[in-house]
Amino acid sequence: MPLSDYDLGAWAPYLAPIQDLPWCTELLQRVDLAYQAADPPVFPPREDLFTALRLTSPKAVRCVILGQDPYHEMGQAHGLSFSVRPGVPVPRSLRNIYKELHADLGLTPPDHGCLEDWARQGVLLLNTVLTVYEGQANSHQRWGWERFTSHLIDVVETQPQPVAYVLWGKSAQKKIQDNHLGEGGKPRLILTSNHPSPLSASRGFFGSRPFSKVNSFLQEHGEAPIDWSLNSTSI
Repeated sequence: MPLSDYDLGAWAPYLAPIQDLPWCTELLQRVDLAYQAADPPVFPPREDLFTALRLTSPKAVRCVILGQDPYHEMGQAHGLSFSVRPGVPVPRSLRNIYKELHADLGLTPPDHGCLEDWARQGVLLLNTVLTVYEGQANSHQRWGWERFTSHLIDVVETQPQPVAYVLWGKSAQKKIQDNHLGEGGKPRLILTSNHPSPLSASRGFFGSRPFSKVNSFLQEHGEAPIDWSLNSTSI
């Protein structure tokens, strides 16, 4: 399935220059075969593959939260990094994000794991790799997604508005060098910490206070802060 057949929202014209390049064609062909085989299943479902792009246009991006790859258990991933749909149990890494949100801003964790409200406020919820096999974390690493998501970040870097990058884990932080983040002379904030997974959250994620730092940065540049509260009424 070629890139032009997906609903990419306002990102479509920005992705047109790469859609026929050999590396992009090979990536999408490999992803197609994996989806068609469905053995093991691939997440997120194909129709959710580019949810993050549909919900947050390039001109609307105010913050990029970058993780590793999608959740790899049935029913979890739906195209937004760290998010699950309402009714799906909150994964452990997201529970840790909520703990830090409470410690940072005093916000009570919501009773759901859906982060769509953040996306609608300009938070691009992206992973460095956009697909995964069931039960096999990082199984689609080096398929070509890293190059694809670097192109997405390059698009963000062309935008004039202030943008904060929240890079959780080594794969996310590699984008600093790969994309020359913050070197374009535009207002940028780059925050790094360990990934919020239970394996690493206690080694630098807890206490990093990314949410208040992002809002302080945005307000310093005349932008409205992000409402991180995720009230149940917002979904």
